[in-house]
Amino acid sequence: MKTLWPDTFLDEERLGRPSRRAATAALQAHLSVLKGEPLKLSLAEALKDAEGLGGQERRFAALAVRELSRHQRLLDLASRTLGQAPSKIGLLEDQVLVRYVLWRRLFCGANWARIGPEVKLPGPIRPRTIKDDLLARMVESPLAEPPLSESGPERLATRYSFPNWLVQRLAELHPEPVLEAMLAALDEEPSLHFRARPTGTREQVLARLSEEGVAAAPVDVALDAVRITDASHRVFETRVMREGRLQVQDVGSQLIVEACRPLEGTLEGCTVADVCAGAGGKTLALADEVGRAGRVLAGDRSRRRLAQARERARELSLRHVSFPQPLPLESADVVLVDAPCSGTGSLAREPDQKWKLSAKAVEEFHTTQLELLVELAPRVKPGARVVYATCSLLPEENDAVVRDFLARVPGFEVEPLAPVFGAERAAVLCDGPFLRALPPRVPGGGFFAARLRKNPSAG
Repeated sequence: MKTLWPDTFLDEERLGRPSRRAATAALQAHLSVLKGEPLKLSLAEALKDAEGLGGQERRFAALAVRELSRHQRLLDLASRTLGQAPSKIGLLEDQVLVRYVLWRRLFCGANWARIGPEVKLPGPIRPRTIKDDLLARMVESPLAEPPLSESGPERLATRYSFPNWLVQRLAELHPEPVLEAMLAALDEEPSLHFRARPTGTREQVLARLSEEGVAAAPVDVALDAVRITDASHRVFETRVMREGRLQVQDVGSQLIVEACRPLEGTLEGCTVADVCAGAGGKTLALADEVGRAGRVLAGDRSRRRLAQARERARELSLRHVSFPQPLPLESADVVLVDAPCSGTGSLAREPDQKWKLSAKAVEEFHTTQLELLVELAPRVKPGARVVYATCSLLPEENDAVVRDFLARVPGFEVEPLAPVFGAERAAVLCDGPFLRALPPRVPGGGFFAARLRKNPSAG
């Protein structure tokens, strides 16, 4: 890391089209985030209120609001360096404006001639006390390098805008070069990843996309993963997409589904219970894995998210997916527990969570995760497998949960996952018996999975 400030700018093709209306939507969404609303909901509401935005403007607004949370700490440091400490800017609306113009300067390479029309008075959000000339000075004034240590977790936390406690914890696990690469990867706007359907047809799907003029490439670490390299998002308009041959899904999520496979053979004809199904991404993938002769039983504590899973299964005519309550775990060959977690591995997609997490929250997640496993263990039939998974980078939610579960519940043993992935992929994906998919080696975020087999003679 040569300098604290970015030395490259966002690619304009991926940036979308800046405009005053797009900037207003981004500012309003970030303001809602600062008031406690989730980023996704804030963005959806801001885009709904911003009538008449074109597709490129909507893309810019969506990227901008994620970037303002993603780089919040560094942007605030730049503000202080320029003599405008955020603590002295009384209105949240003014803080949002300052962050926005500094983001456009530092990460987009824009000057005041380009930024000014997006933010000049009147508005674009109210109330507002900061005048245009102050914003112009913050864009055009020289920005010195502030005094910080040349290395160490605090400097990395500042440069990549993470809370100190989280970077300190990760620094205990990884050497500094690995840690910096991980933080840099989590600071990038994630690429669009898909799963080719049905399983094993990736080359066919890639050929179809090429015929329709959409640039895409395979992701080697996952068998069915596809990365769209075309920034236009035309993939959603393709015939191959309309035919249901592609499903949006992170690479790590696809790997967790692979971890449900037996050591030999496939899941064809098996019954799989997806205990924390959420909106159904892994449910759909498991449905493809088990085939029409198998069954997927899906459940979740959130009725709203489970309703989305029902709708997605209906749209794909997956009649072998059902949603019984309670889930009959005793009939399942595999039980997938994609547990609620801190989401530290998915901060690239949900950067606002950086500032909502705490070390105490991680401890609470550990308790919840362990209790969930302990609660379902008696209902799992002998010989069945439990796949425990998170999108967390922290061992407190991963290895420690598995360790504590095995100490409390007799009759389970860890099954190594390396044989499922094969030697070449396992060298990248596995750490001991576990799947530990870490950025940037695995694109799209960090994921963990452990497979626990119930002793066939267990009661």
